[in-house]
Amino acid sequence: MVRKLIRRVVELAAVLLLVSFGTFSLVSLMPGDPAIAVLGEGRAPEEYAAVRTELGLDDPFPVRYWDWLTSAVTGDLGQSVVPPNSNVLERIGAALPISAELAVLGLVIALVVAVPLAMWSASNEGGRVDRMISAGTFAVLSVPSFLAGLLIIMVVVNGLGWFPRNEWVRLSENLGLNLYHAFLPACVIALTEIAMFTRILRADLITTLREDFILSAKAKGMSTPHVLVSDALRPSSFSMITVLGVSLGRLIGSTVIVEYLFALPGMGSLVIGSASTGDFTMVQGAVLVIALIYLVANALIDASYGYLDPRIRRTHV
Repeated sequence: MVRKLIRRVVELAAVLLLVSFGTFSLVSLMPGDPAIAVLGEGRAPEEYAAVRTELGLDDPFPVRYWDWLTSAVTGDLGQSVVPPNSNVLERIGAALPISAELAVLGLVIALVVAVPLAMWSASNEGGRVDRMISAGTFAVLSVPSFLAGLLIIMVVVNGLGWFPRNEWVRLSENLGLNLYHAFLPACVIALTEIAMFTRILRADLITTLREDFILSAKAKGMSTPHVLVSDALRPSSFSMITVLGVSLGRLIGSTVIVEYLFALPGMGSLVIGSASTGDFTMVQGAVLVIALIYLVANALIDASYGYLDPRIRRTHV
C-alpha cells in the first residue's frame, strides 16, 4: 500500500513537472515584449533593456525555467509584471475560491439531477419516460455551453429578471447572497454534466438491473426504488466516477466561459485578462495551480475505485 502511494506521488510529480515545463515554454512564446507591458510604450530602449535584465529575460531558457520552478516549489510564484505588480499567489488566492465554488456547485447540481433522472430512465427502459429523458440529454449535449449560457441569460436574467448579472458576493460576506449570485452560473456549468452523467449512469444501471442478484432482490419482494438505490446504484456508478475525473477538465473550461459571460472575478477571468495584457508570470502561476488541482482531484477519484468496486481493492491486496 505504501509502495503504491509512493508510486502515485512520483507519477503526479512527473506529470506536474511536464505541465510546468509546457506552460513555461508556451508562455515564453507569447507575442509581445514583457518590458513594454511593464513600462508601457514610448520609453527609451535603455529602460526596456533594464527591465528585461531585472526580469531575467536575457538569461538562457533553462536558467529562467529553473529559477521559476525552484521558486514555485517553495510557494513563490513571483510578482505580476503588469502594474500594480501584485503578488501572483495573492491574486490566485482571491480568484480561486470563486472558480472552485462554481465548479463544486455545478458538479453537485449535476449529480443531484442526473442520478434520479438516470434511475427513473433505467427503471422505465424503452418506455415514454426513458425516450423523453434520452432525447432531452441528447439535445443538451448538442448545444455548446457558451450558447446555452447566453440563452439562459437572455431568458432568466434579461427577460424574467430572476437573477442578477455582473454581480458577486463572496461566501465569507453573506452566504445567502453568495448562493443567490452563484446559482445561475453553476446551473450553466451543470447542464452538460447532467446530460453526460445521466446517459452514462442509465446505461450501467440497465446492465446492472439484469444481474442475478438484482433479480433475486426483486424476487424477495423488494420495491423498485429500494433495489435501485440500495443494490444497483453503487456498482453502476463506477463508469460515472471515472468520467467525473475527466469532467474536471471540462468543468474548468466551462468555468472560464461562465466567468466571462457573467463577468465574475475567478480564475478564468484572471488567466484571460493576464494573457491579454502580457502578464506572463500571472499566467504561469495560474495554469500551474489549476493543473495541480486537476491532478490531485483525479488521484482522489482513482483512490475511490476500491470502495466502489471491491474487485479492484482485492487485486491490490
